[in-house]
Amino acid sequence: MTEPWQTLLWGPVGIGGADWWLLFLHFTALSLVAVGGAITTVSEMQRIVVAEHGWLTPMQFNDCIAIGQAAPGPNVLFVAAIGFSIGGLAGVAATMAGSLLPSAVLAVAAGRFGQRHRQSRGVRAFSAGLAPLTIGLLLATGTVLLRPTAGQPVSWLLVAATLWLMLRTRRNPMWALGAGALAGALGWV
Repeated sequence: MTEPWQTLLWGPVGIGGADWWLLFLHFTALSLVAVGGAITTVSEMQRIVVAEHGWLTPMQFNDCIAIGQAAPGPNVLFVAAIGFSIGGLAGVAATMAGSLLPSAVLAVAAGRFGQRHRQSRGVRAFSAGLAPLTIGLLLATGTVLLRPTAGQPVSWLLVAATLWLMLRTRRNPMWALGAGALAGALGWV
């Protein structure tokens, strides 16, 4: 029988040392392409931890995203929730170190380079090209997060209403978040 402290430290899934290293390497690679933040790589995270390795179910993965996004603090907290769900505190260390270390080093280096060459045509073109890339990554994230509840009409209604709210009004997006939370609490999605 597993002791509670062992579950906290190593996680409920019970992955081993090679899997923690693999988890770290996957999240390291994702951090280097996370243009627009870690949330833009959710579709690839889901492919790795759900589809490829089976460490989480689609709903467990979505729960990690929801918990991480609802918690106060930085947006990247959902990465810690994914890591904890897979491998306890060791999983948190693997996913957070993999997500933060490479992107922080790259951001500092790119920032310094960009400041020195901010007037160059290449730097301006690269910066302008990041916006459509970020939008595409966010659309992929939305698709992955909608998939587990896509068969329920209320899910599509919430997506449409949220898009309308964001594009046509100046209302706070917390209203859309509240509507989604209410629909979930009532068991509609």
